Amino acid sequence: MSTDEGTTSAAQSTTGTGSTAASAPRVGYSGVRELRGPLLVLGDAEGVGWDEFATVGVAGQRDRHGLVLEVDGDEVTLQILEGTGGMSLGGIEVRFQGRPLAVPTGLGWLGRVCNGRGEPLDGGPPVTAGRTAPVGGWPLNPVYREPPQDPVITGISAVDALTTLVRGQKLPIFSVPGLPHLTLATQIAAQATTSSGRAFRVVFAAMGMTHADIAYIRDRLEERSAAGELVLLLNAADDPVIERILTPRIALTIAESLAYDEGSDVLVVMSDMTSYAEAVREVSAARREIPARRGYPGYLYSDLAGLYERCGRVRDREGSVTIVPVLTMPAGDITHPVPDLTGYITEGQVVLDPDVDARGIYPPVDVLASLSRLMRSGAGKGRTREDHLDVAAQILSAMARARSAAELAELVGTAALSETDNAYIEFRSVVERNLLNQGRDELRTFDQTMEIAWQALSLLPRRELTMLSGEFLDRYLPGPLGGARL
Repeated sequence: MSTDEGTTSAAQSTTGTGSTAASAPRVGYSGVRELRGPLLVLGDAEGVGWDEFATVGVAGQRDRHGLVLEVDGDEVTLQILEGTGGMSLGGIEVRFQGRPLAVPTGLGWLGRVCNGRGEPLDGGPPVTAGRTAPVGGWPLNPVYREPPQDPVITGISAVDALTTLVRGQKLPIFSVPGLPHLTLATQIAAQATTSSGRAFRVVFAAMGMTHADIAYIRDRLEERSAAGELVLLLNAADDPVIERILTPRIALTIAESLAYDEGSDVLVVMSDMTSYAEAVREVSAARREIPARRGYPGYLYSDLAGLYERCGRVRDREGSVTIVPVLTMPAGDITHPVPDLTGYITEGQVVLDPDVDARGIYPPVDVLASLSRLMRSGAGKGRTREDHLDVAAQILSAMARARSAAELAELVGTAALSETDNAYIEFRSVVERNLLNQGRDELRTFDQTMEIAWQALSLLPRRELTMLSGEFLDRYLPGPLGGARL
């Protein structure tokens, strides 16, 4: 990113989603050599650049749109955003625009519901604006990055108390097919806010969703959309695969504009990144590239990093972009390339566990597998509460001890355990039932979350609470004199 112009420096034209280009298209080319899946191979083309946007005219059909993936001499490979279904080698004319794909930017997106290409699904007119920005974004100079700080309060105790989301952070949700990760993602999108005093916006990018899931997202986020705080980009499973690759890029371009031009704190929720990665793999196979791990292209890491690294805070800019990617781990395998590479790029993870879900806990967060590496930057005195970090550390330590005690109980029985071990097992049960478990539309204040946490800690002997100062114990621990148990 240019530090003078910001991350949404205006390109001089817009997408083919109902807007017109600022400059006239080039001469059309009709030498189509091959249609390969979502790709079109064009020959005898000159002066074409990588990532260039093109309009594809098809005889007797509406125009389609494409992006240049590869240039080899006079041969150009384009990905067709609407897919190549119904196209044949004859009757096609490709007109290159001499610019990358760009979208309008600004407040006009707020309250809108669009497909993965930014075309309206809500019956309204196409989004227009005086400024546009390329969907690929602008590189952000690390020198001008500000460290993430200040919490994003989600109203969900498992996140706010133990894996605090920080403004400007990228914190993914790792899940397994069948778990309520979409419910959690929409609840975060519906409830999240900051204490910064700036406007808070949410951009929700859905990729590869069923129509039932899309209907759920629209219904669950209707209130935030009606308040003009939400942008919805919805890519269905039966939409063209290329659109799935475009959706998160458009979402992040919109978010950058709202954050760095309009001064808003923006949360971008992207679900499901596994569907996105599958789309990348499908296009890679169509390009006949040599596959790497499990058939994914070798550049998957840099591709994901190109998305995740578009979050953060920028010096001399008031707003921020926070990213919560959601991904499902095939067969629950955390070493699968998508979660594995995501873990390298992001700053922690919230892990959902089938065993916790089987006990009827929502959200089914495995607190010992989850972490927020930037939690200390956004929690504590002056940000959340002075006792927050110590309480979180004590709960996690106690949950680890409780897991060991439960495993021991399976071997020798609970009767053979010490009173302290039984107290830890009871503690884990109360934490899961009261602190982690909450309603799917329940919004808890941070003070309510901390009160529940202290009530759970009161079940342990005071001598076990070694991570909490005597001052905090006397002030917050329930019971006479800050808890009578020794």
